[in-house]
Amino acid sequence: MKADRGTVLIGLARHAIAERLGISAAAPEIESATWLQATAATFVTLTMRGALRGCIGTLTACRPLHEDVTANAVAAAFHDPRFPPLTAAEFDIVRIEVSLLSAMQPLAFADESGALSAIRPGVDGVVLEYGPHKATFLPQVWAQLPEPEQFMAHLKLKAGLTADFWHPDLRLFIYQVEKFQEKEAL
Repeated sequence: MKADRGTVLIGLARHAIAERLGISAAAPEIESATWLQATAATFVTLTMRGALRGCIGTLTACRPLHEDVTANAVAAAFHDPRFPPLTAAEFDIVRIEVSLLSAMQPLAFADESGALSAIRPGVDGVVLEYGPHKATFLPQVWAQLPEPEQFMAHLKLKAGLTADFWHPDLRLFIYQVEKFQEKEAL
């Protein structure tokens, strides 16, 4: 069933992007898939030749899975502020990954050392919050930042803080993902 779910979710994302570009693409059959009606949180990540091309998602389940994937695919392709909108010429070479997030759990810790010890590299996605500052890294980011100290420093930078920032009011949440990925283009 996992492979089927991945095929459907990737198909939904690809179809949503194609439709926005005015490209004809087959839509996956979803009417009989009741699991797509469940409220869920997802991230859609786009890559080209192994490099990030867009990534947008939701951290908290707030709409049906099929709607969340569709909206996040369009947002990743056309509204990620780090990249220009995806073009029709890029459509066939962009690869799509859909991450289905578990519910976030608050992380209990006394200090930064305790927080770093509690996070599981390669397993946990992390959300950092401090006042108006907020950022997340999916578990997949551990592949580029395998050391907890490095991972946390970059997460702080992403949130607009300094890499060495720490405050007792800083909050961390963890989550896991089930990811579905298209194969790289030849």
